[in-house]
Amino acid sequence: MLEIRPLNNLSVYLDRLIKGRLWLKVIIGLILGAGVGIVINPSTGLVTENFSLSLANWLDLPGQIFMRLVQMIMIPLIFASIISGIVGNTSDNLKAFGIKLLLYFVFTTVIAITIGLIVTFIMKPGQYVFKLGGFPNSGEKLIEANEQTNLIENIPDTISKLIPNNPLESILMGEMLGVVIFTIIIGVAITQLNHDTARPIIRFVEAIQKICMIVVSWAMMLVPYAVFGLIAALLSKIGIEIFLGLGYYMIVVILGLTFLMIFYLIMVFAFTRKNPLKFLNLIREPQLLAFSTASSAAVMPVSMKTADEKLGVSSNISDFVIPVGATINMDGTALFQCVTTLFMAQAYGIELSVINLILITTTVVAASIGTPAIPGGGVIILASVLQSAGIPIDGLIIIIGIDRILGMFRTAVNVTGDLTASVIFNKFYGSDKNKTFANKK
Repeated sequence: MLEIRPLNNLSVYLDRLIKGRLWLKVIIGLILGAGVGIVINPSTGLVTENFSLSLANWLDLPGQIFMRLVQMIMIPLIFASIISGIVGNTSDNLKAFGIKLLLYFVFTTVIAITIGLIVTFIMKPGQYVFKLGGFPNSGEKLIEANEQTNLIENIPDTISKLIPNNPLESILMGEMLGVVIFTIIIGVAITQLNHDTARPIIRFVEAIQKICMIVVSWAMMLVPYAVFGLIAALLSKIGIEIFLGLGYYMIVVILGLTFLMIFYLIMVFAFTRKNPLKFLNLIREPQLLAFSTASSAAVMPVSMKTADEKLGVSSNISDFVIPVGATINMDGTALFQCVTTLFMAQAYGIELSVINLILITTTVVAASIGTPAIPGGGVIILASVLQSAGIPIDGLIIIIGIDRILGMFRTAVNVTGDLTASVIFNKFYGSDKNKTFANKK
């Protein structure tokens, strides 16, 4: 088997951020940003509309720089991490749990969507907005989803396009699923090389990982300022009344994510018979870092270190499950997309049939798998979900405004899902099955 240094060693680049309580700085940034945003809103009469708009653009600058830095480095980091995980496993081990891991991720995504459907139908956040006047063009006759998309006919074409015919095009277009599949194929091919031929490739991959993590650590230093600026710019434009009006929708999303977290804890207990509360306590560092940055890809080294050192997961499991999970296991994002789609349908006064709901569920599963593990990635993909359901995307601009806040919550849930999968698969496929977090003192 080829040798490669563990990716969790790169967590050293993020340790300073954890020790510096980045999450607390983000909370302070949120509060201060909300205060500044309310003060510079033209409705207060303290500043002119032109001055408010100009200042909002400058306040938004750190957030834009942060997101572009993470977007820039995301694909090389994912590429290097997945190859590291594959090379660190034997071919037999990959065959044993590779397909089962994919099926597990699809299963948990469907559970997340089901939770989203139930919570949204019970609490009906969109009807509250509809009664207040709804979104633009609410109540008008809209395109039916089943007229717009014939799912059954598109399945063969969709499957055939999973393998990209031009990997560079997938990279340029940000098509993460195509990038992941291409990377897995290359990683498996590298395992077939002899040791001497593969060594320089492995060293090159390690160098890419280190370079990416250095850039990520630079980007994360901007996070508190980015959150401050984004919230200030948001509230300076939309006003506190509209923001509070969307509060009920935000509560529904967070409640759904809470139920999803409970599901993960039940899974941990059911499969490992270990204390789920202890599990939750052990993973607080990657959760808080994920909450701070809203990027599960950027938190990967910390997640791996936590899985290896605190949860007792074998490195051959965590080195593969967590990078793959960071790109295709987006349960929190799937729940958010489902709730938001139904919320917007309710706000527009659209009645969804059973066929529409099946279409939405299927589309959300596929869309969440291809969602970039970056801040705002969920909203980028959400447009395709809305279009497939025949729902106008006009109201999406309002969701984009509050997405940063919801993104922090769902990213923490996504990271929890990856660590849950690591613990469960370590139970059955780990090289040292007796090494579990329950034995840690």
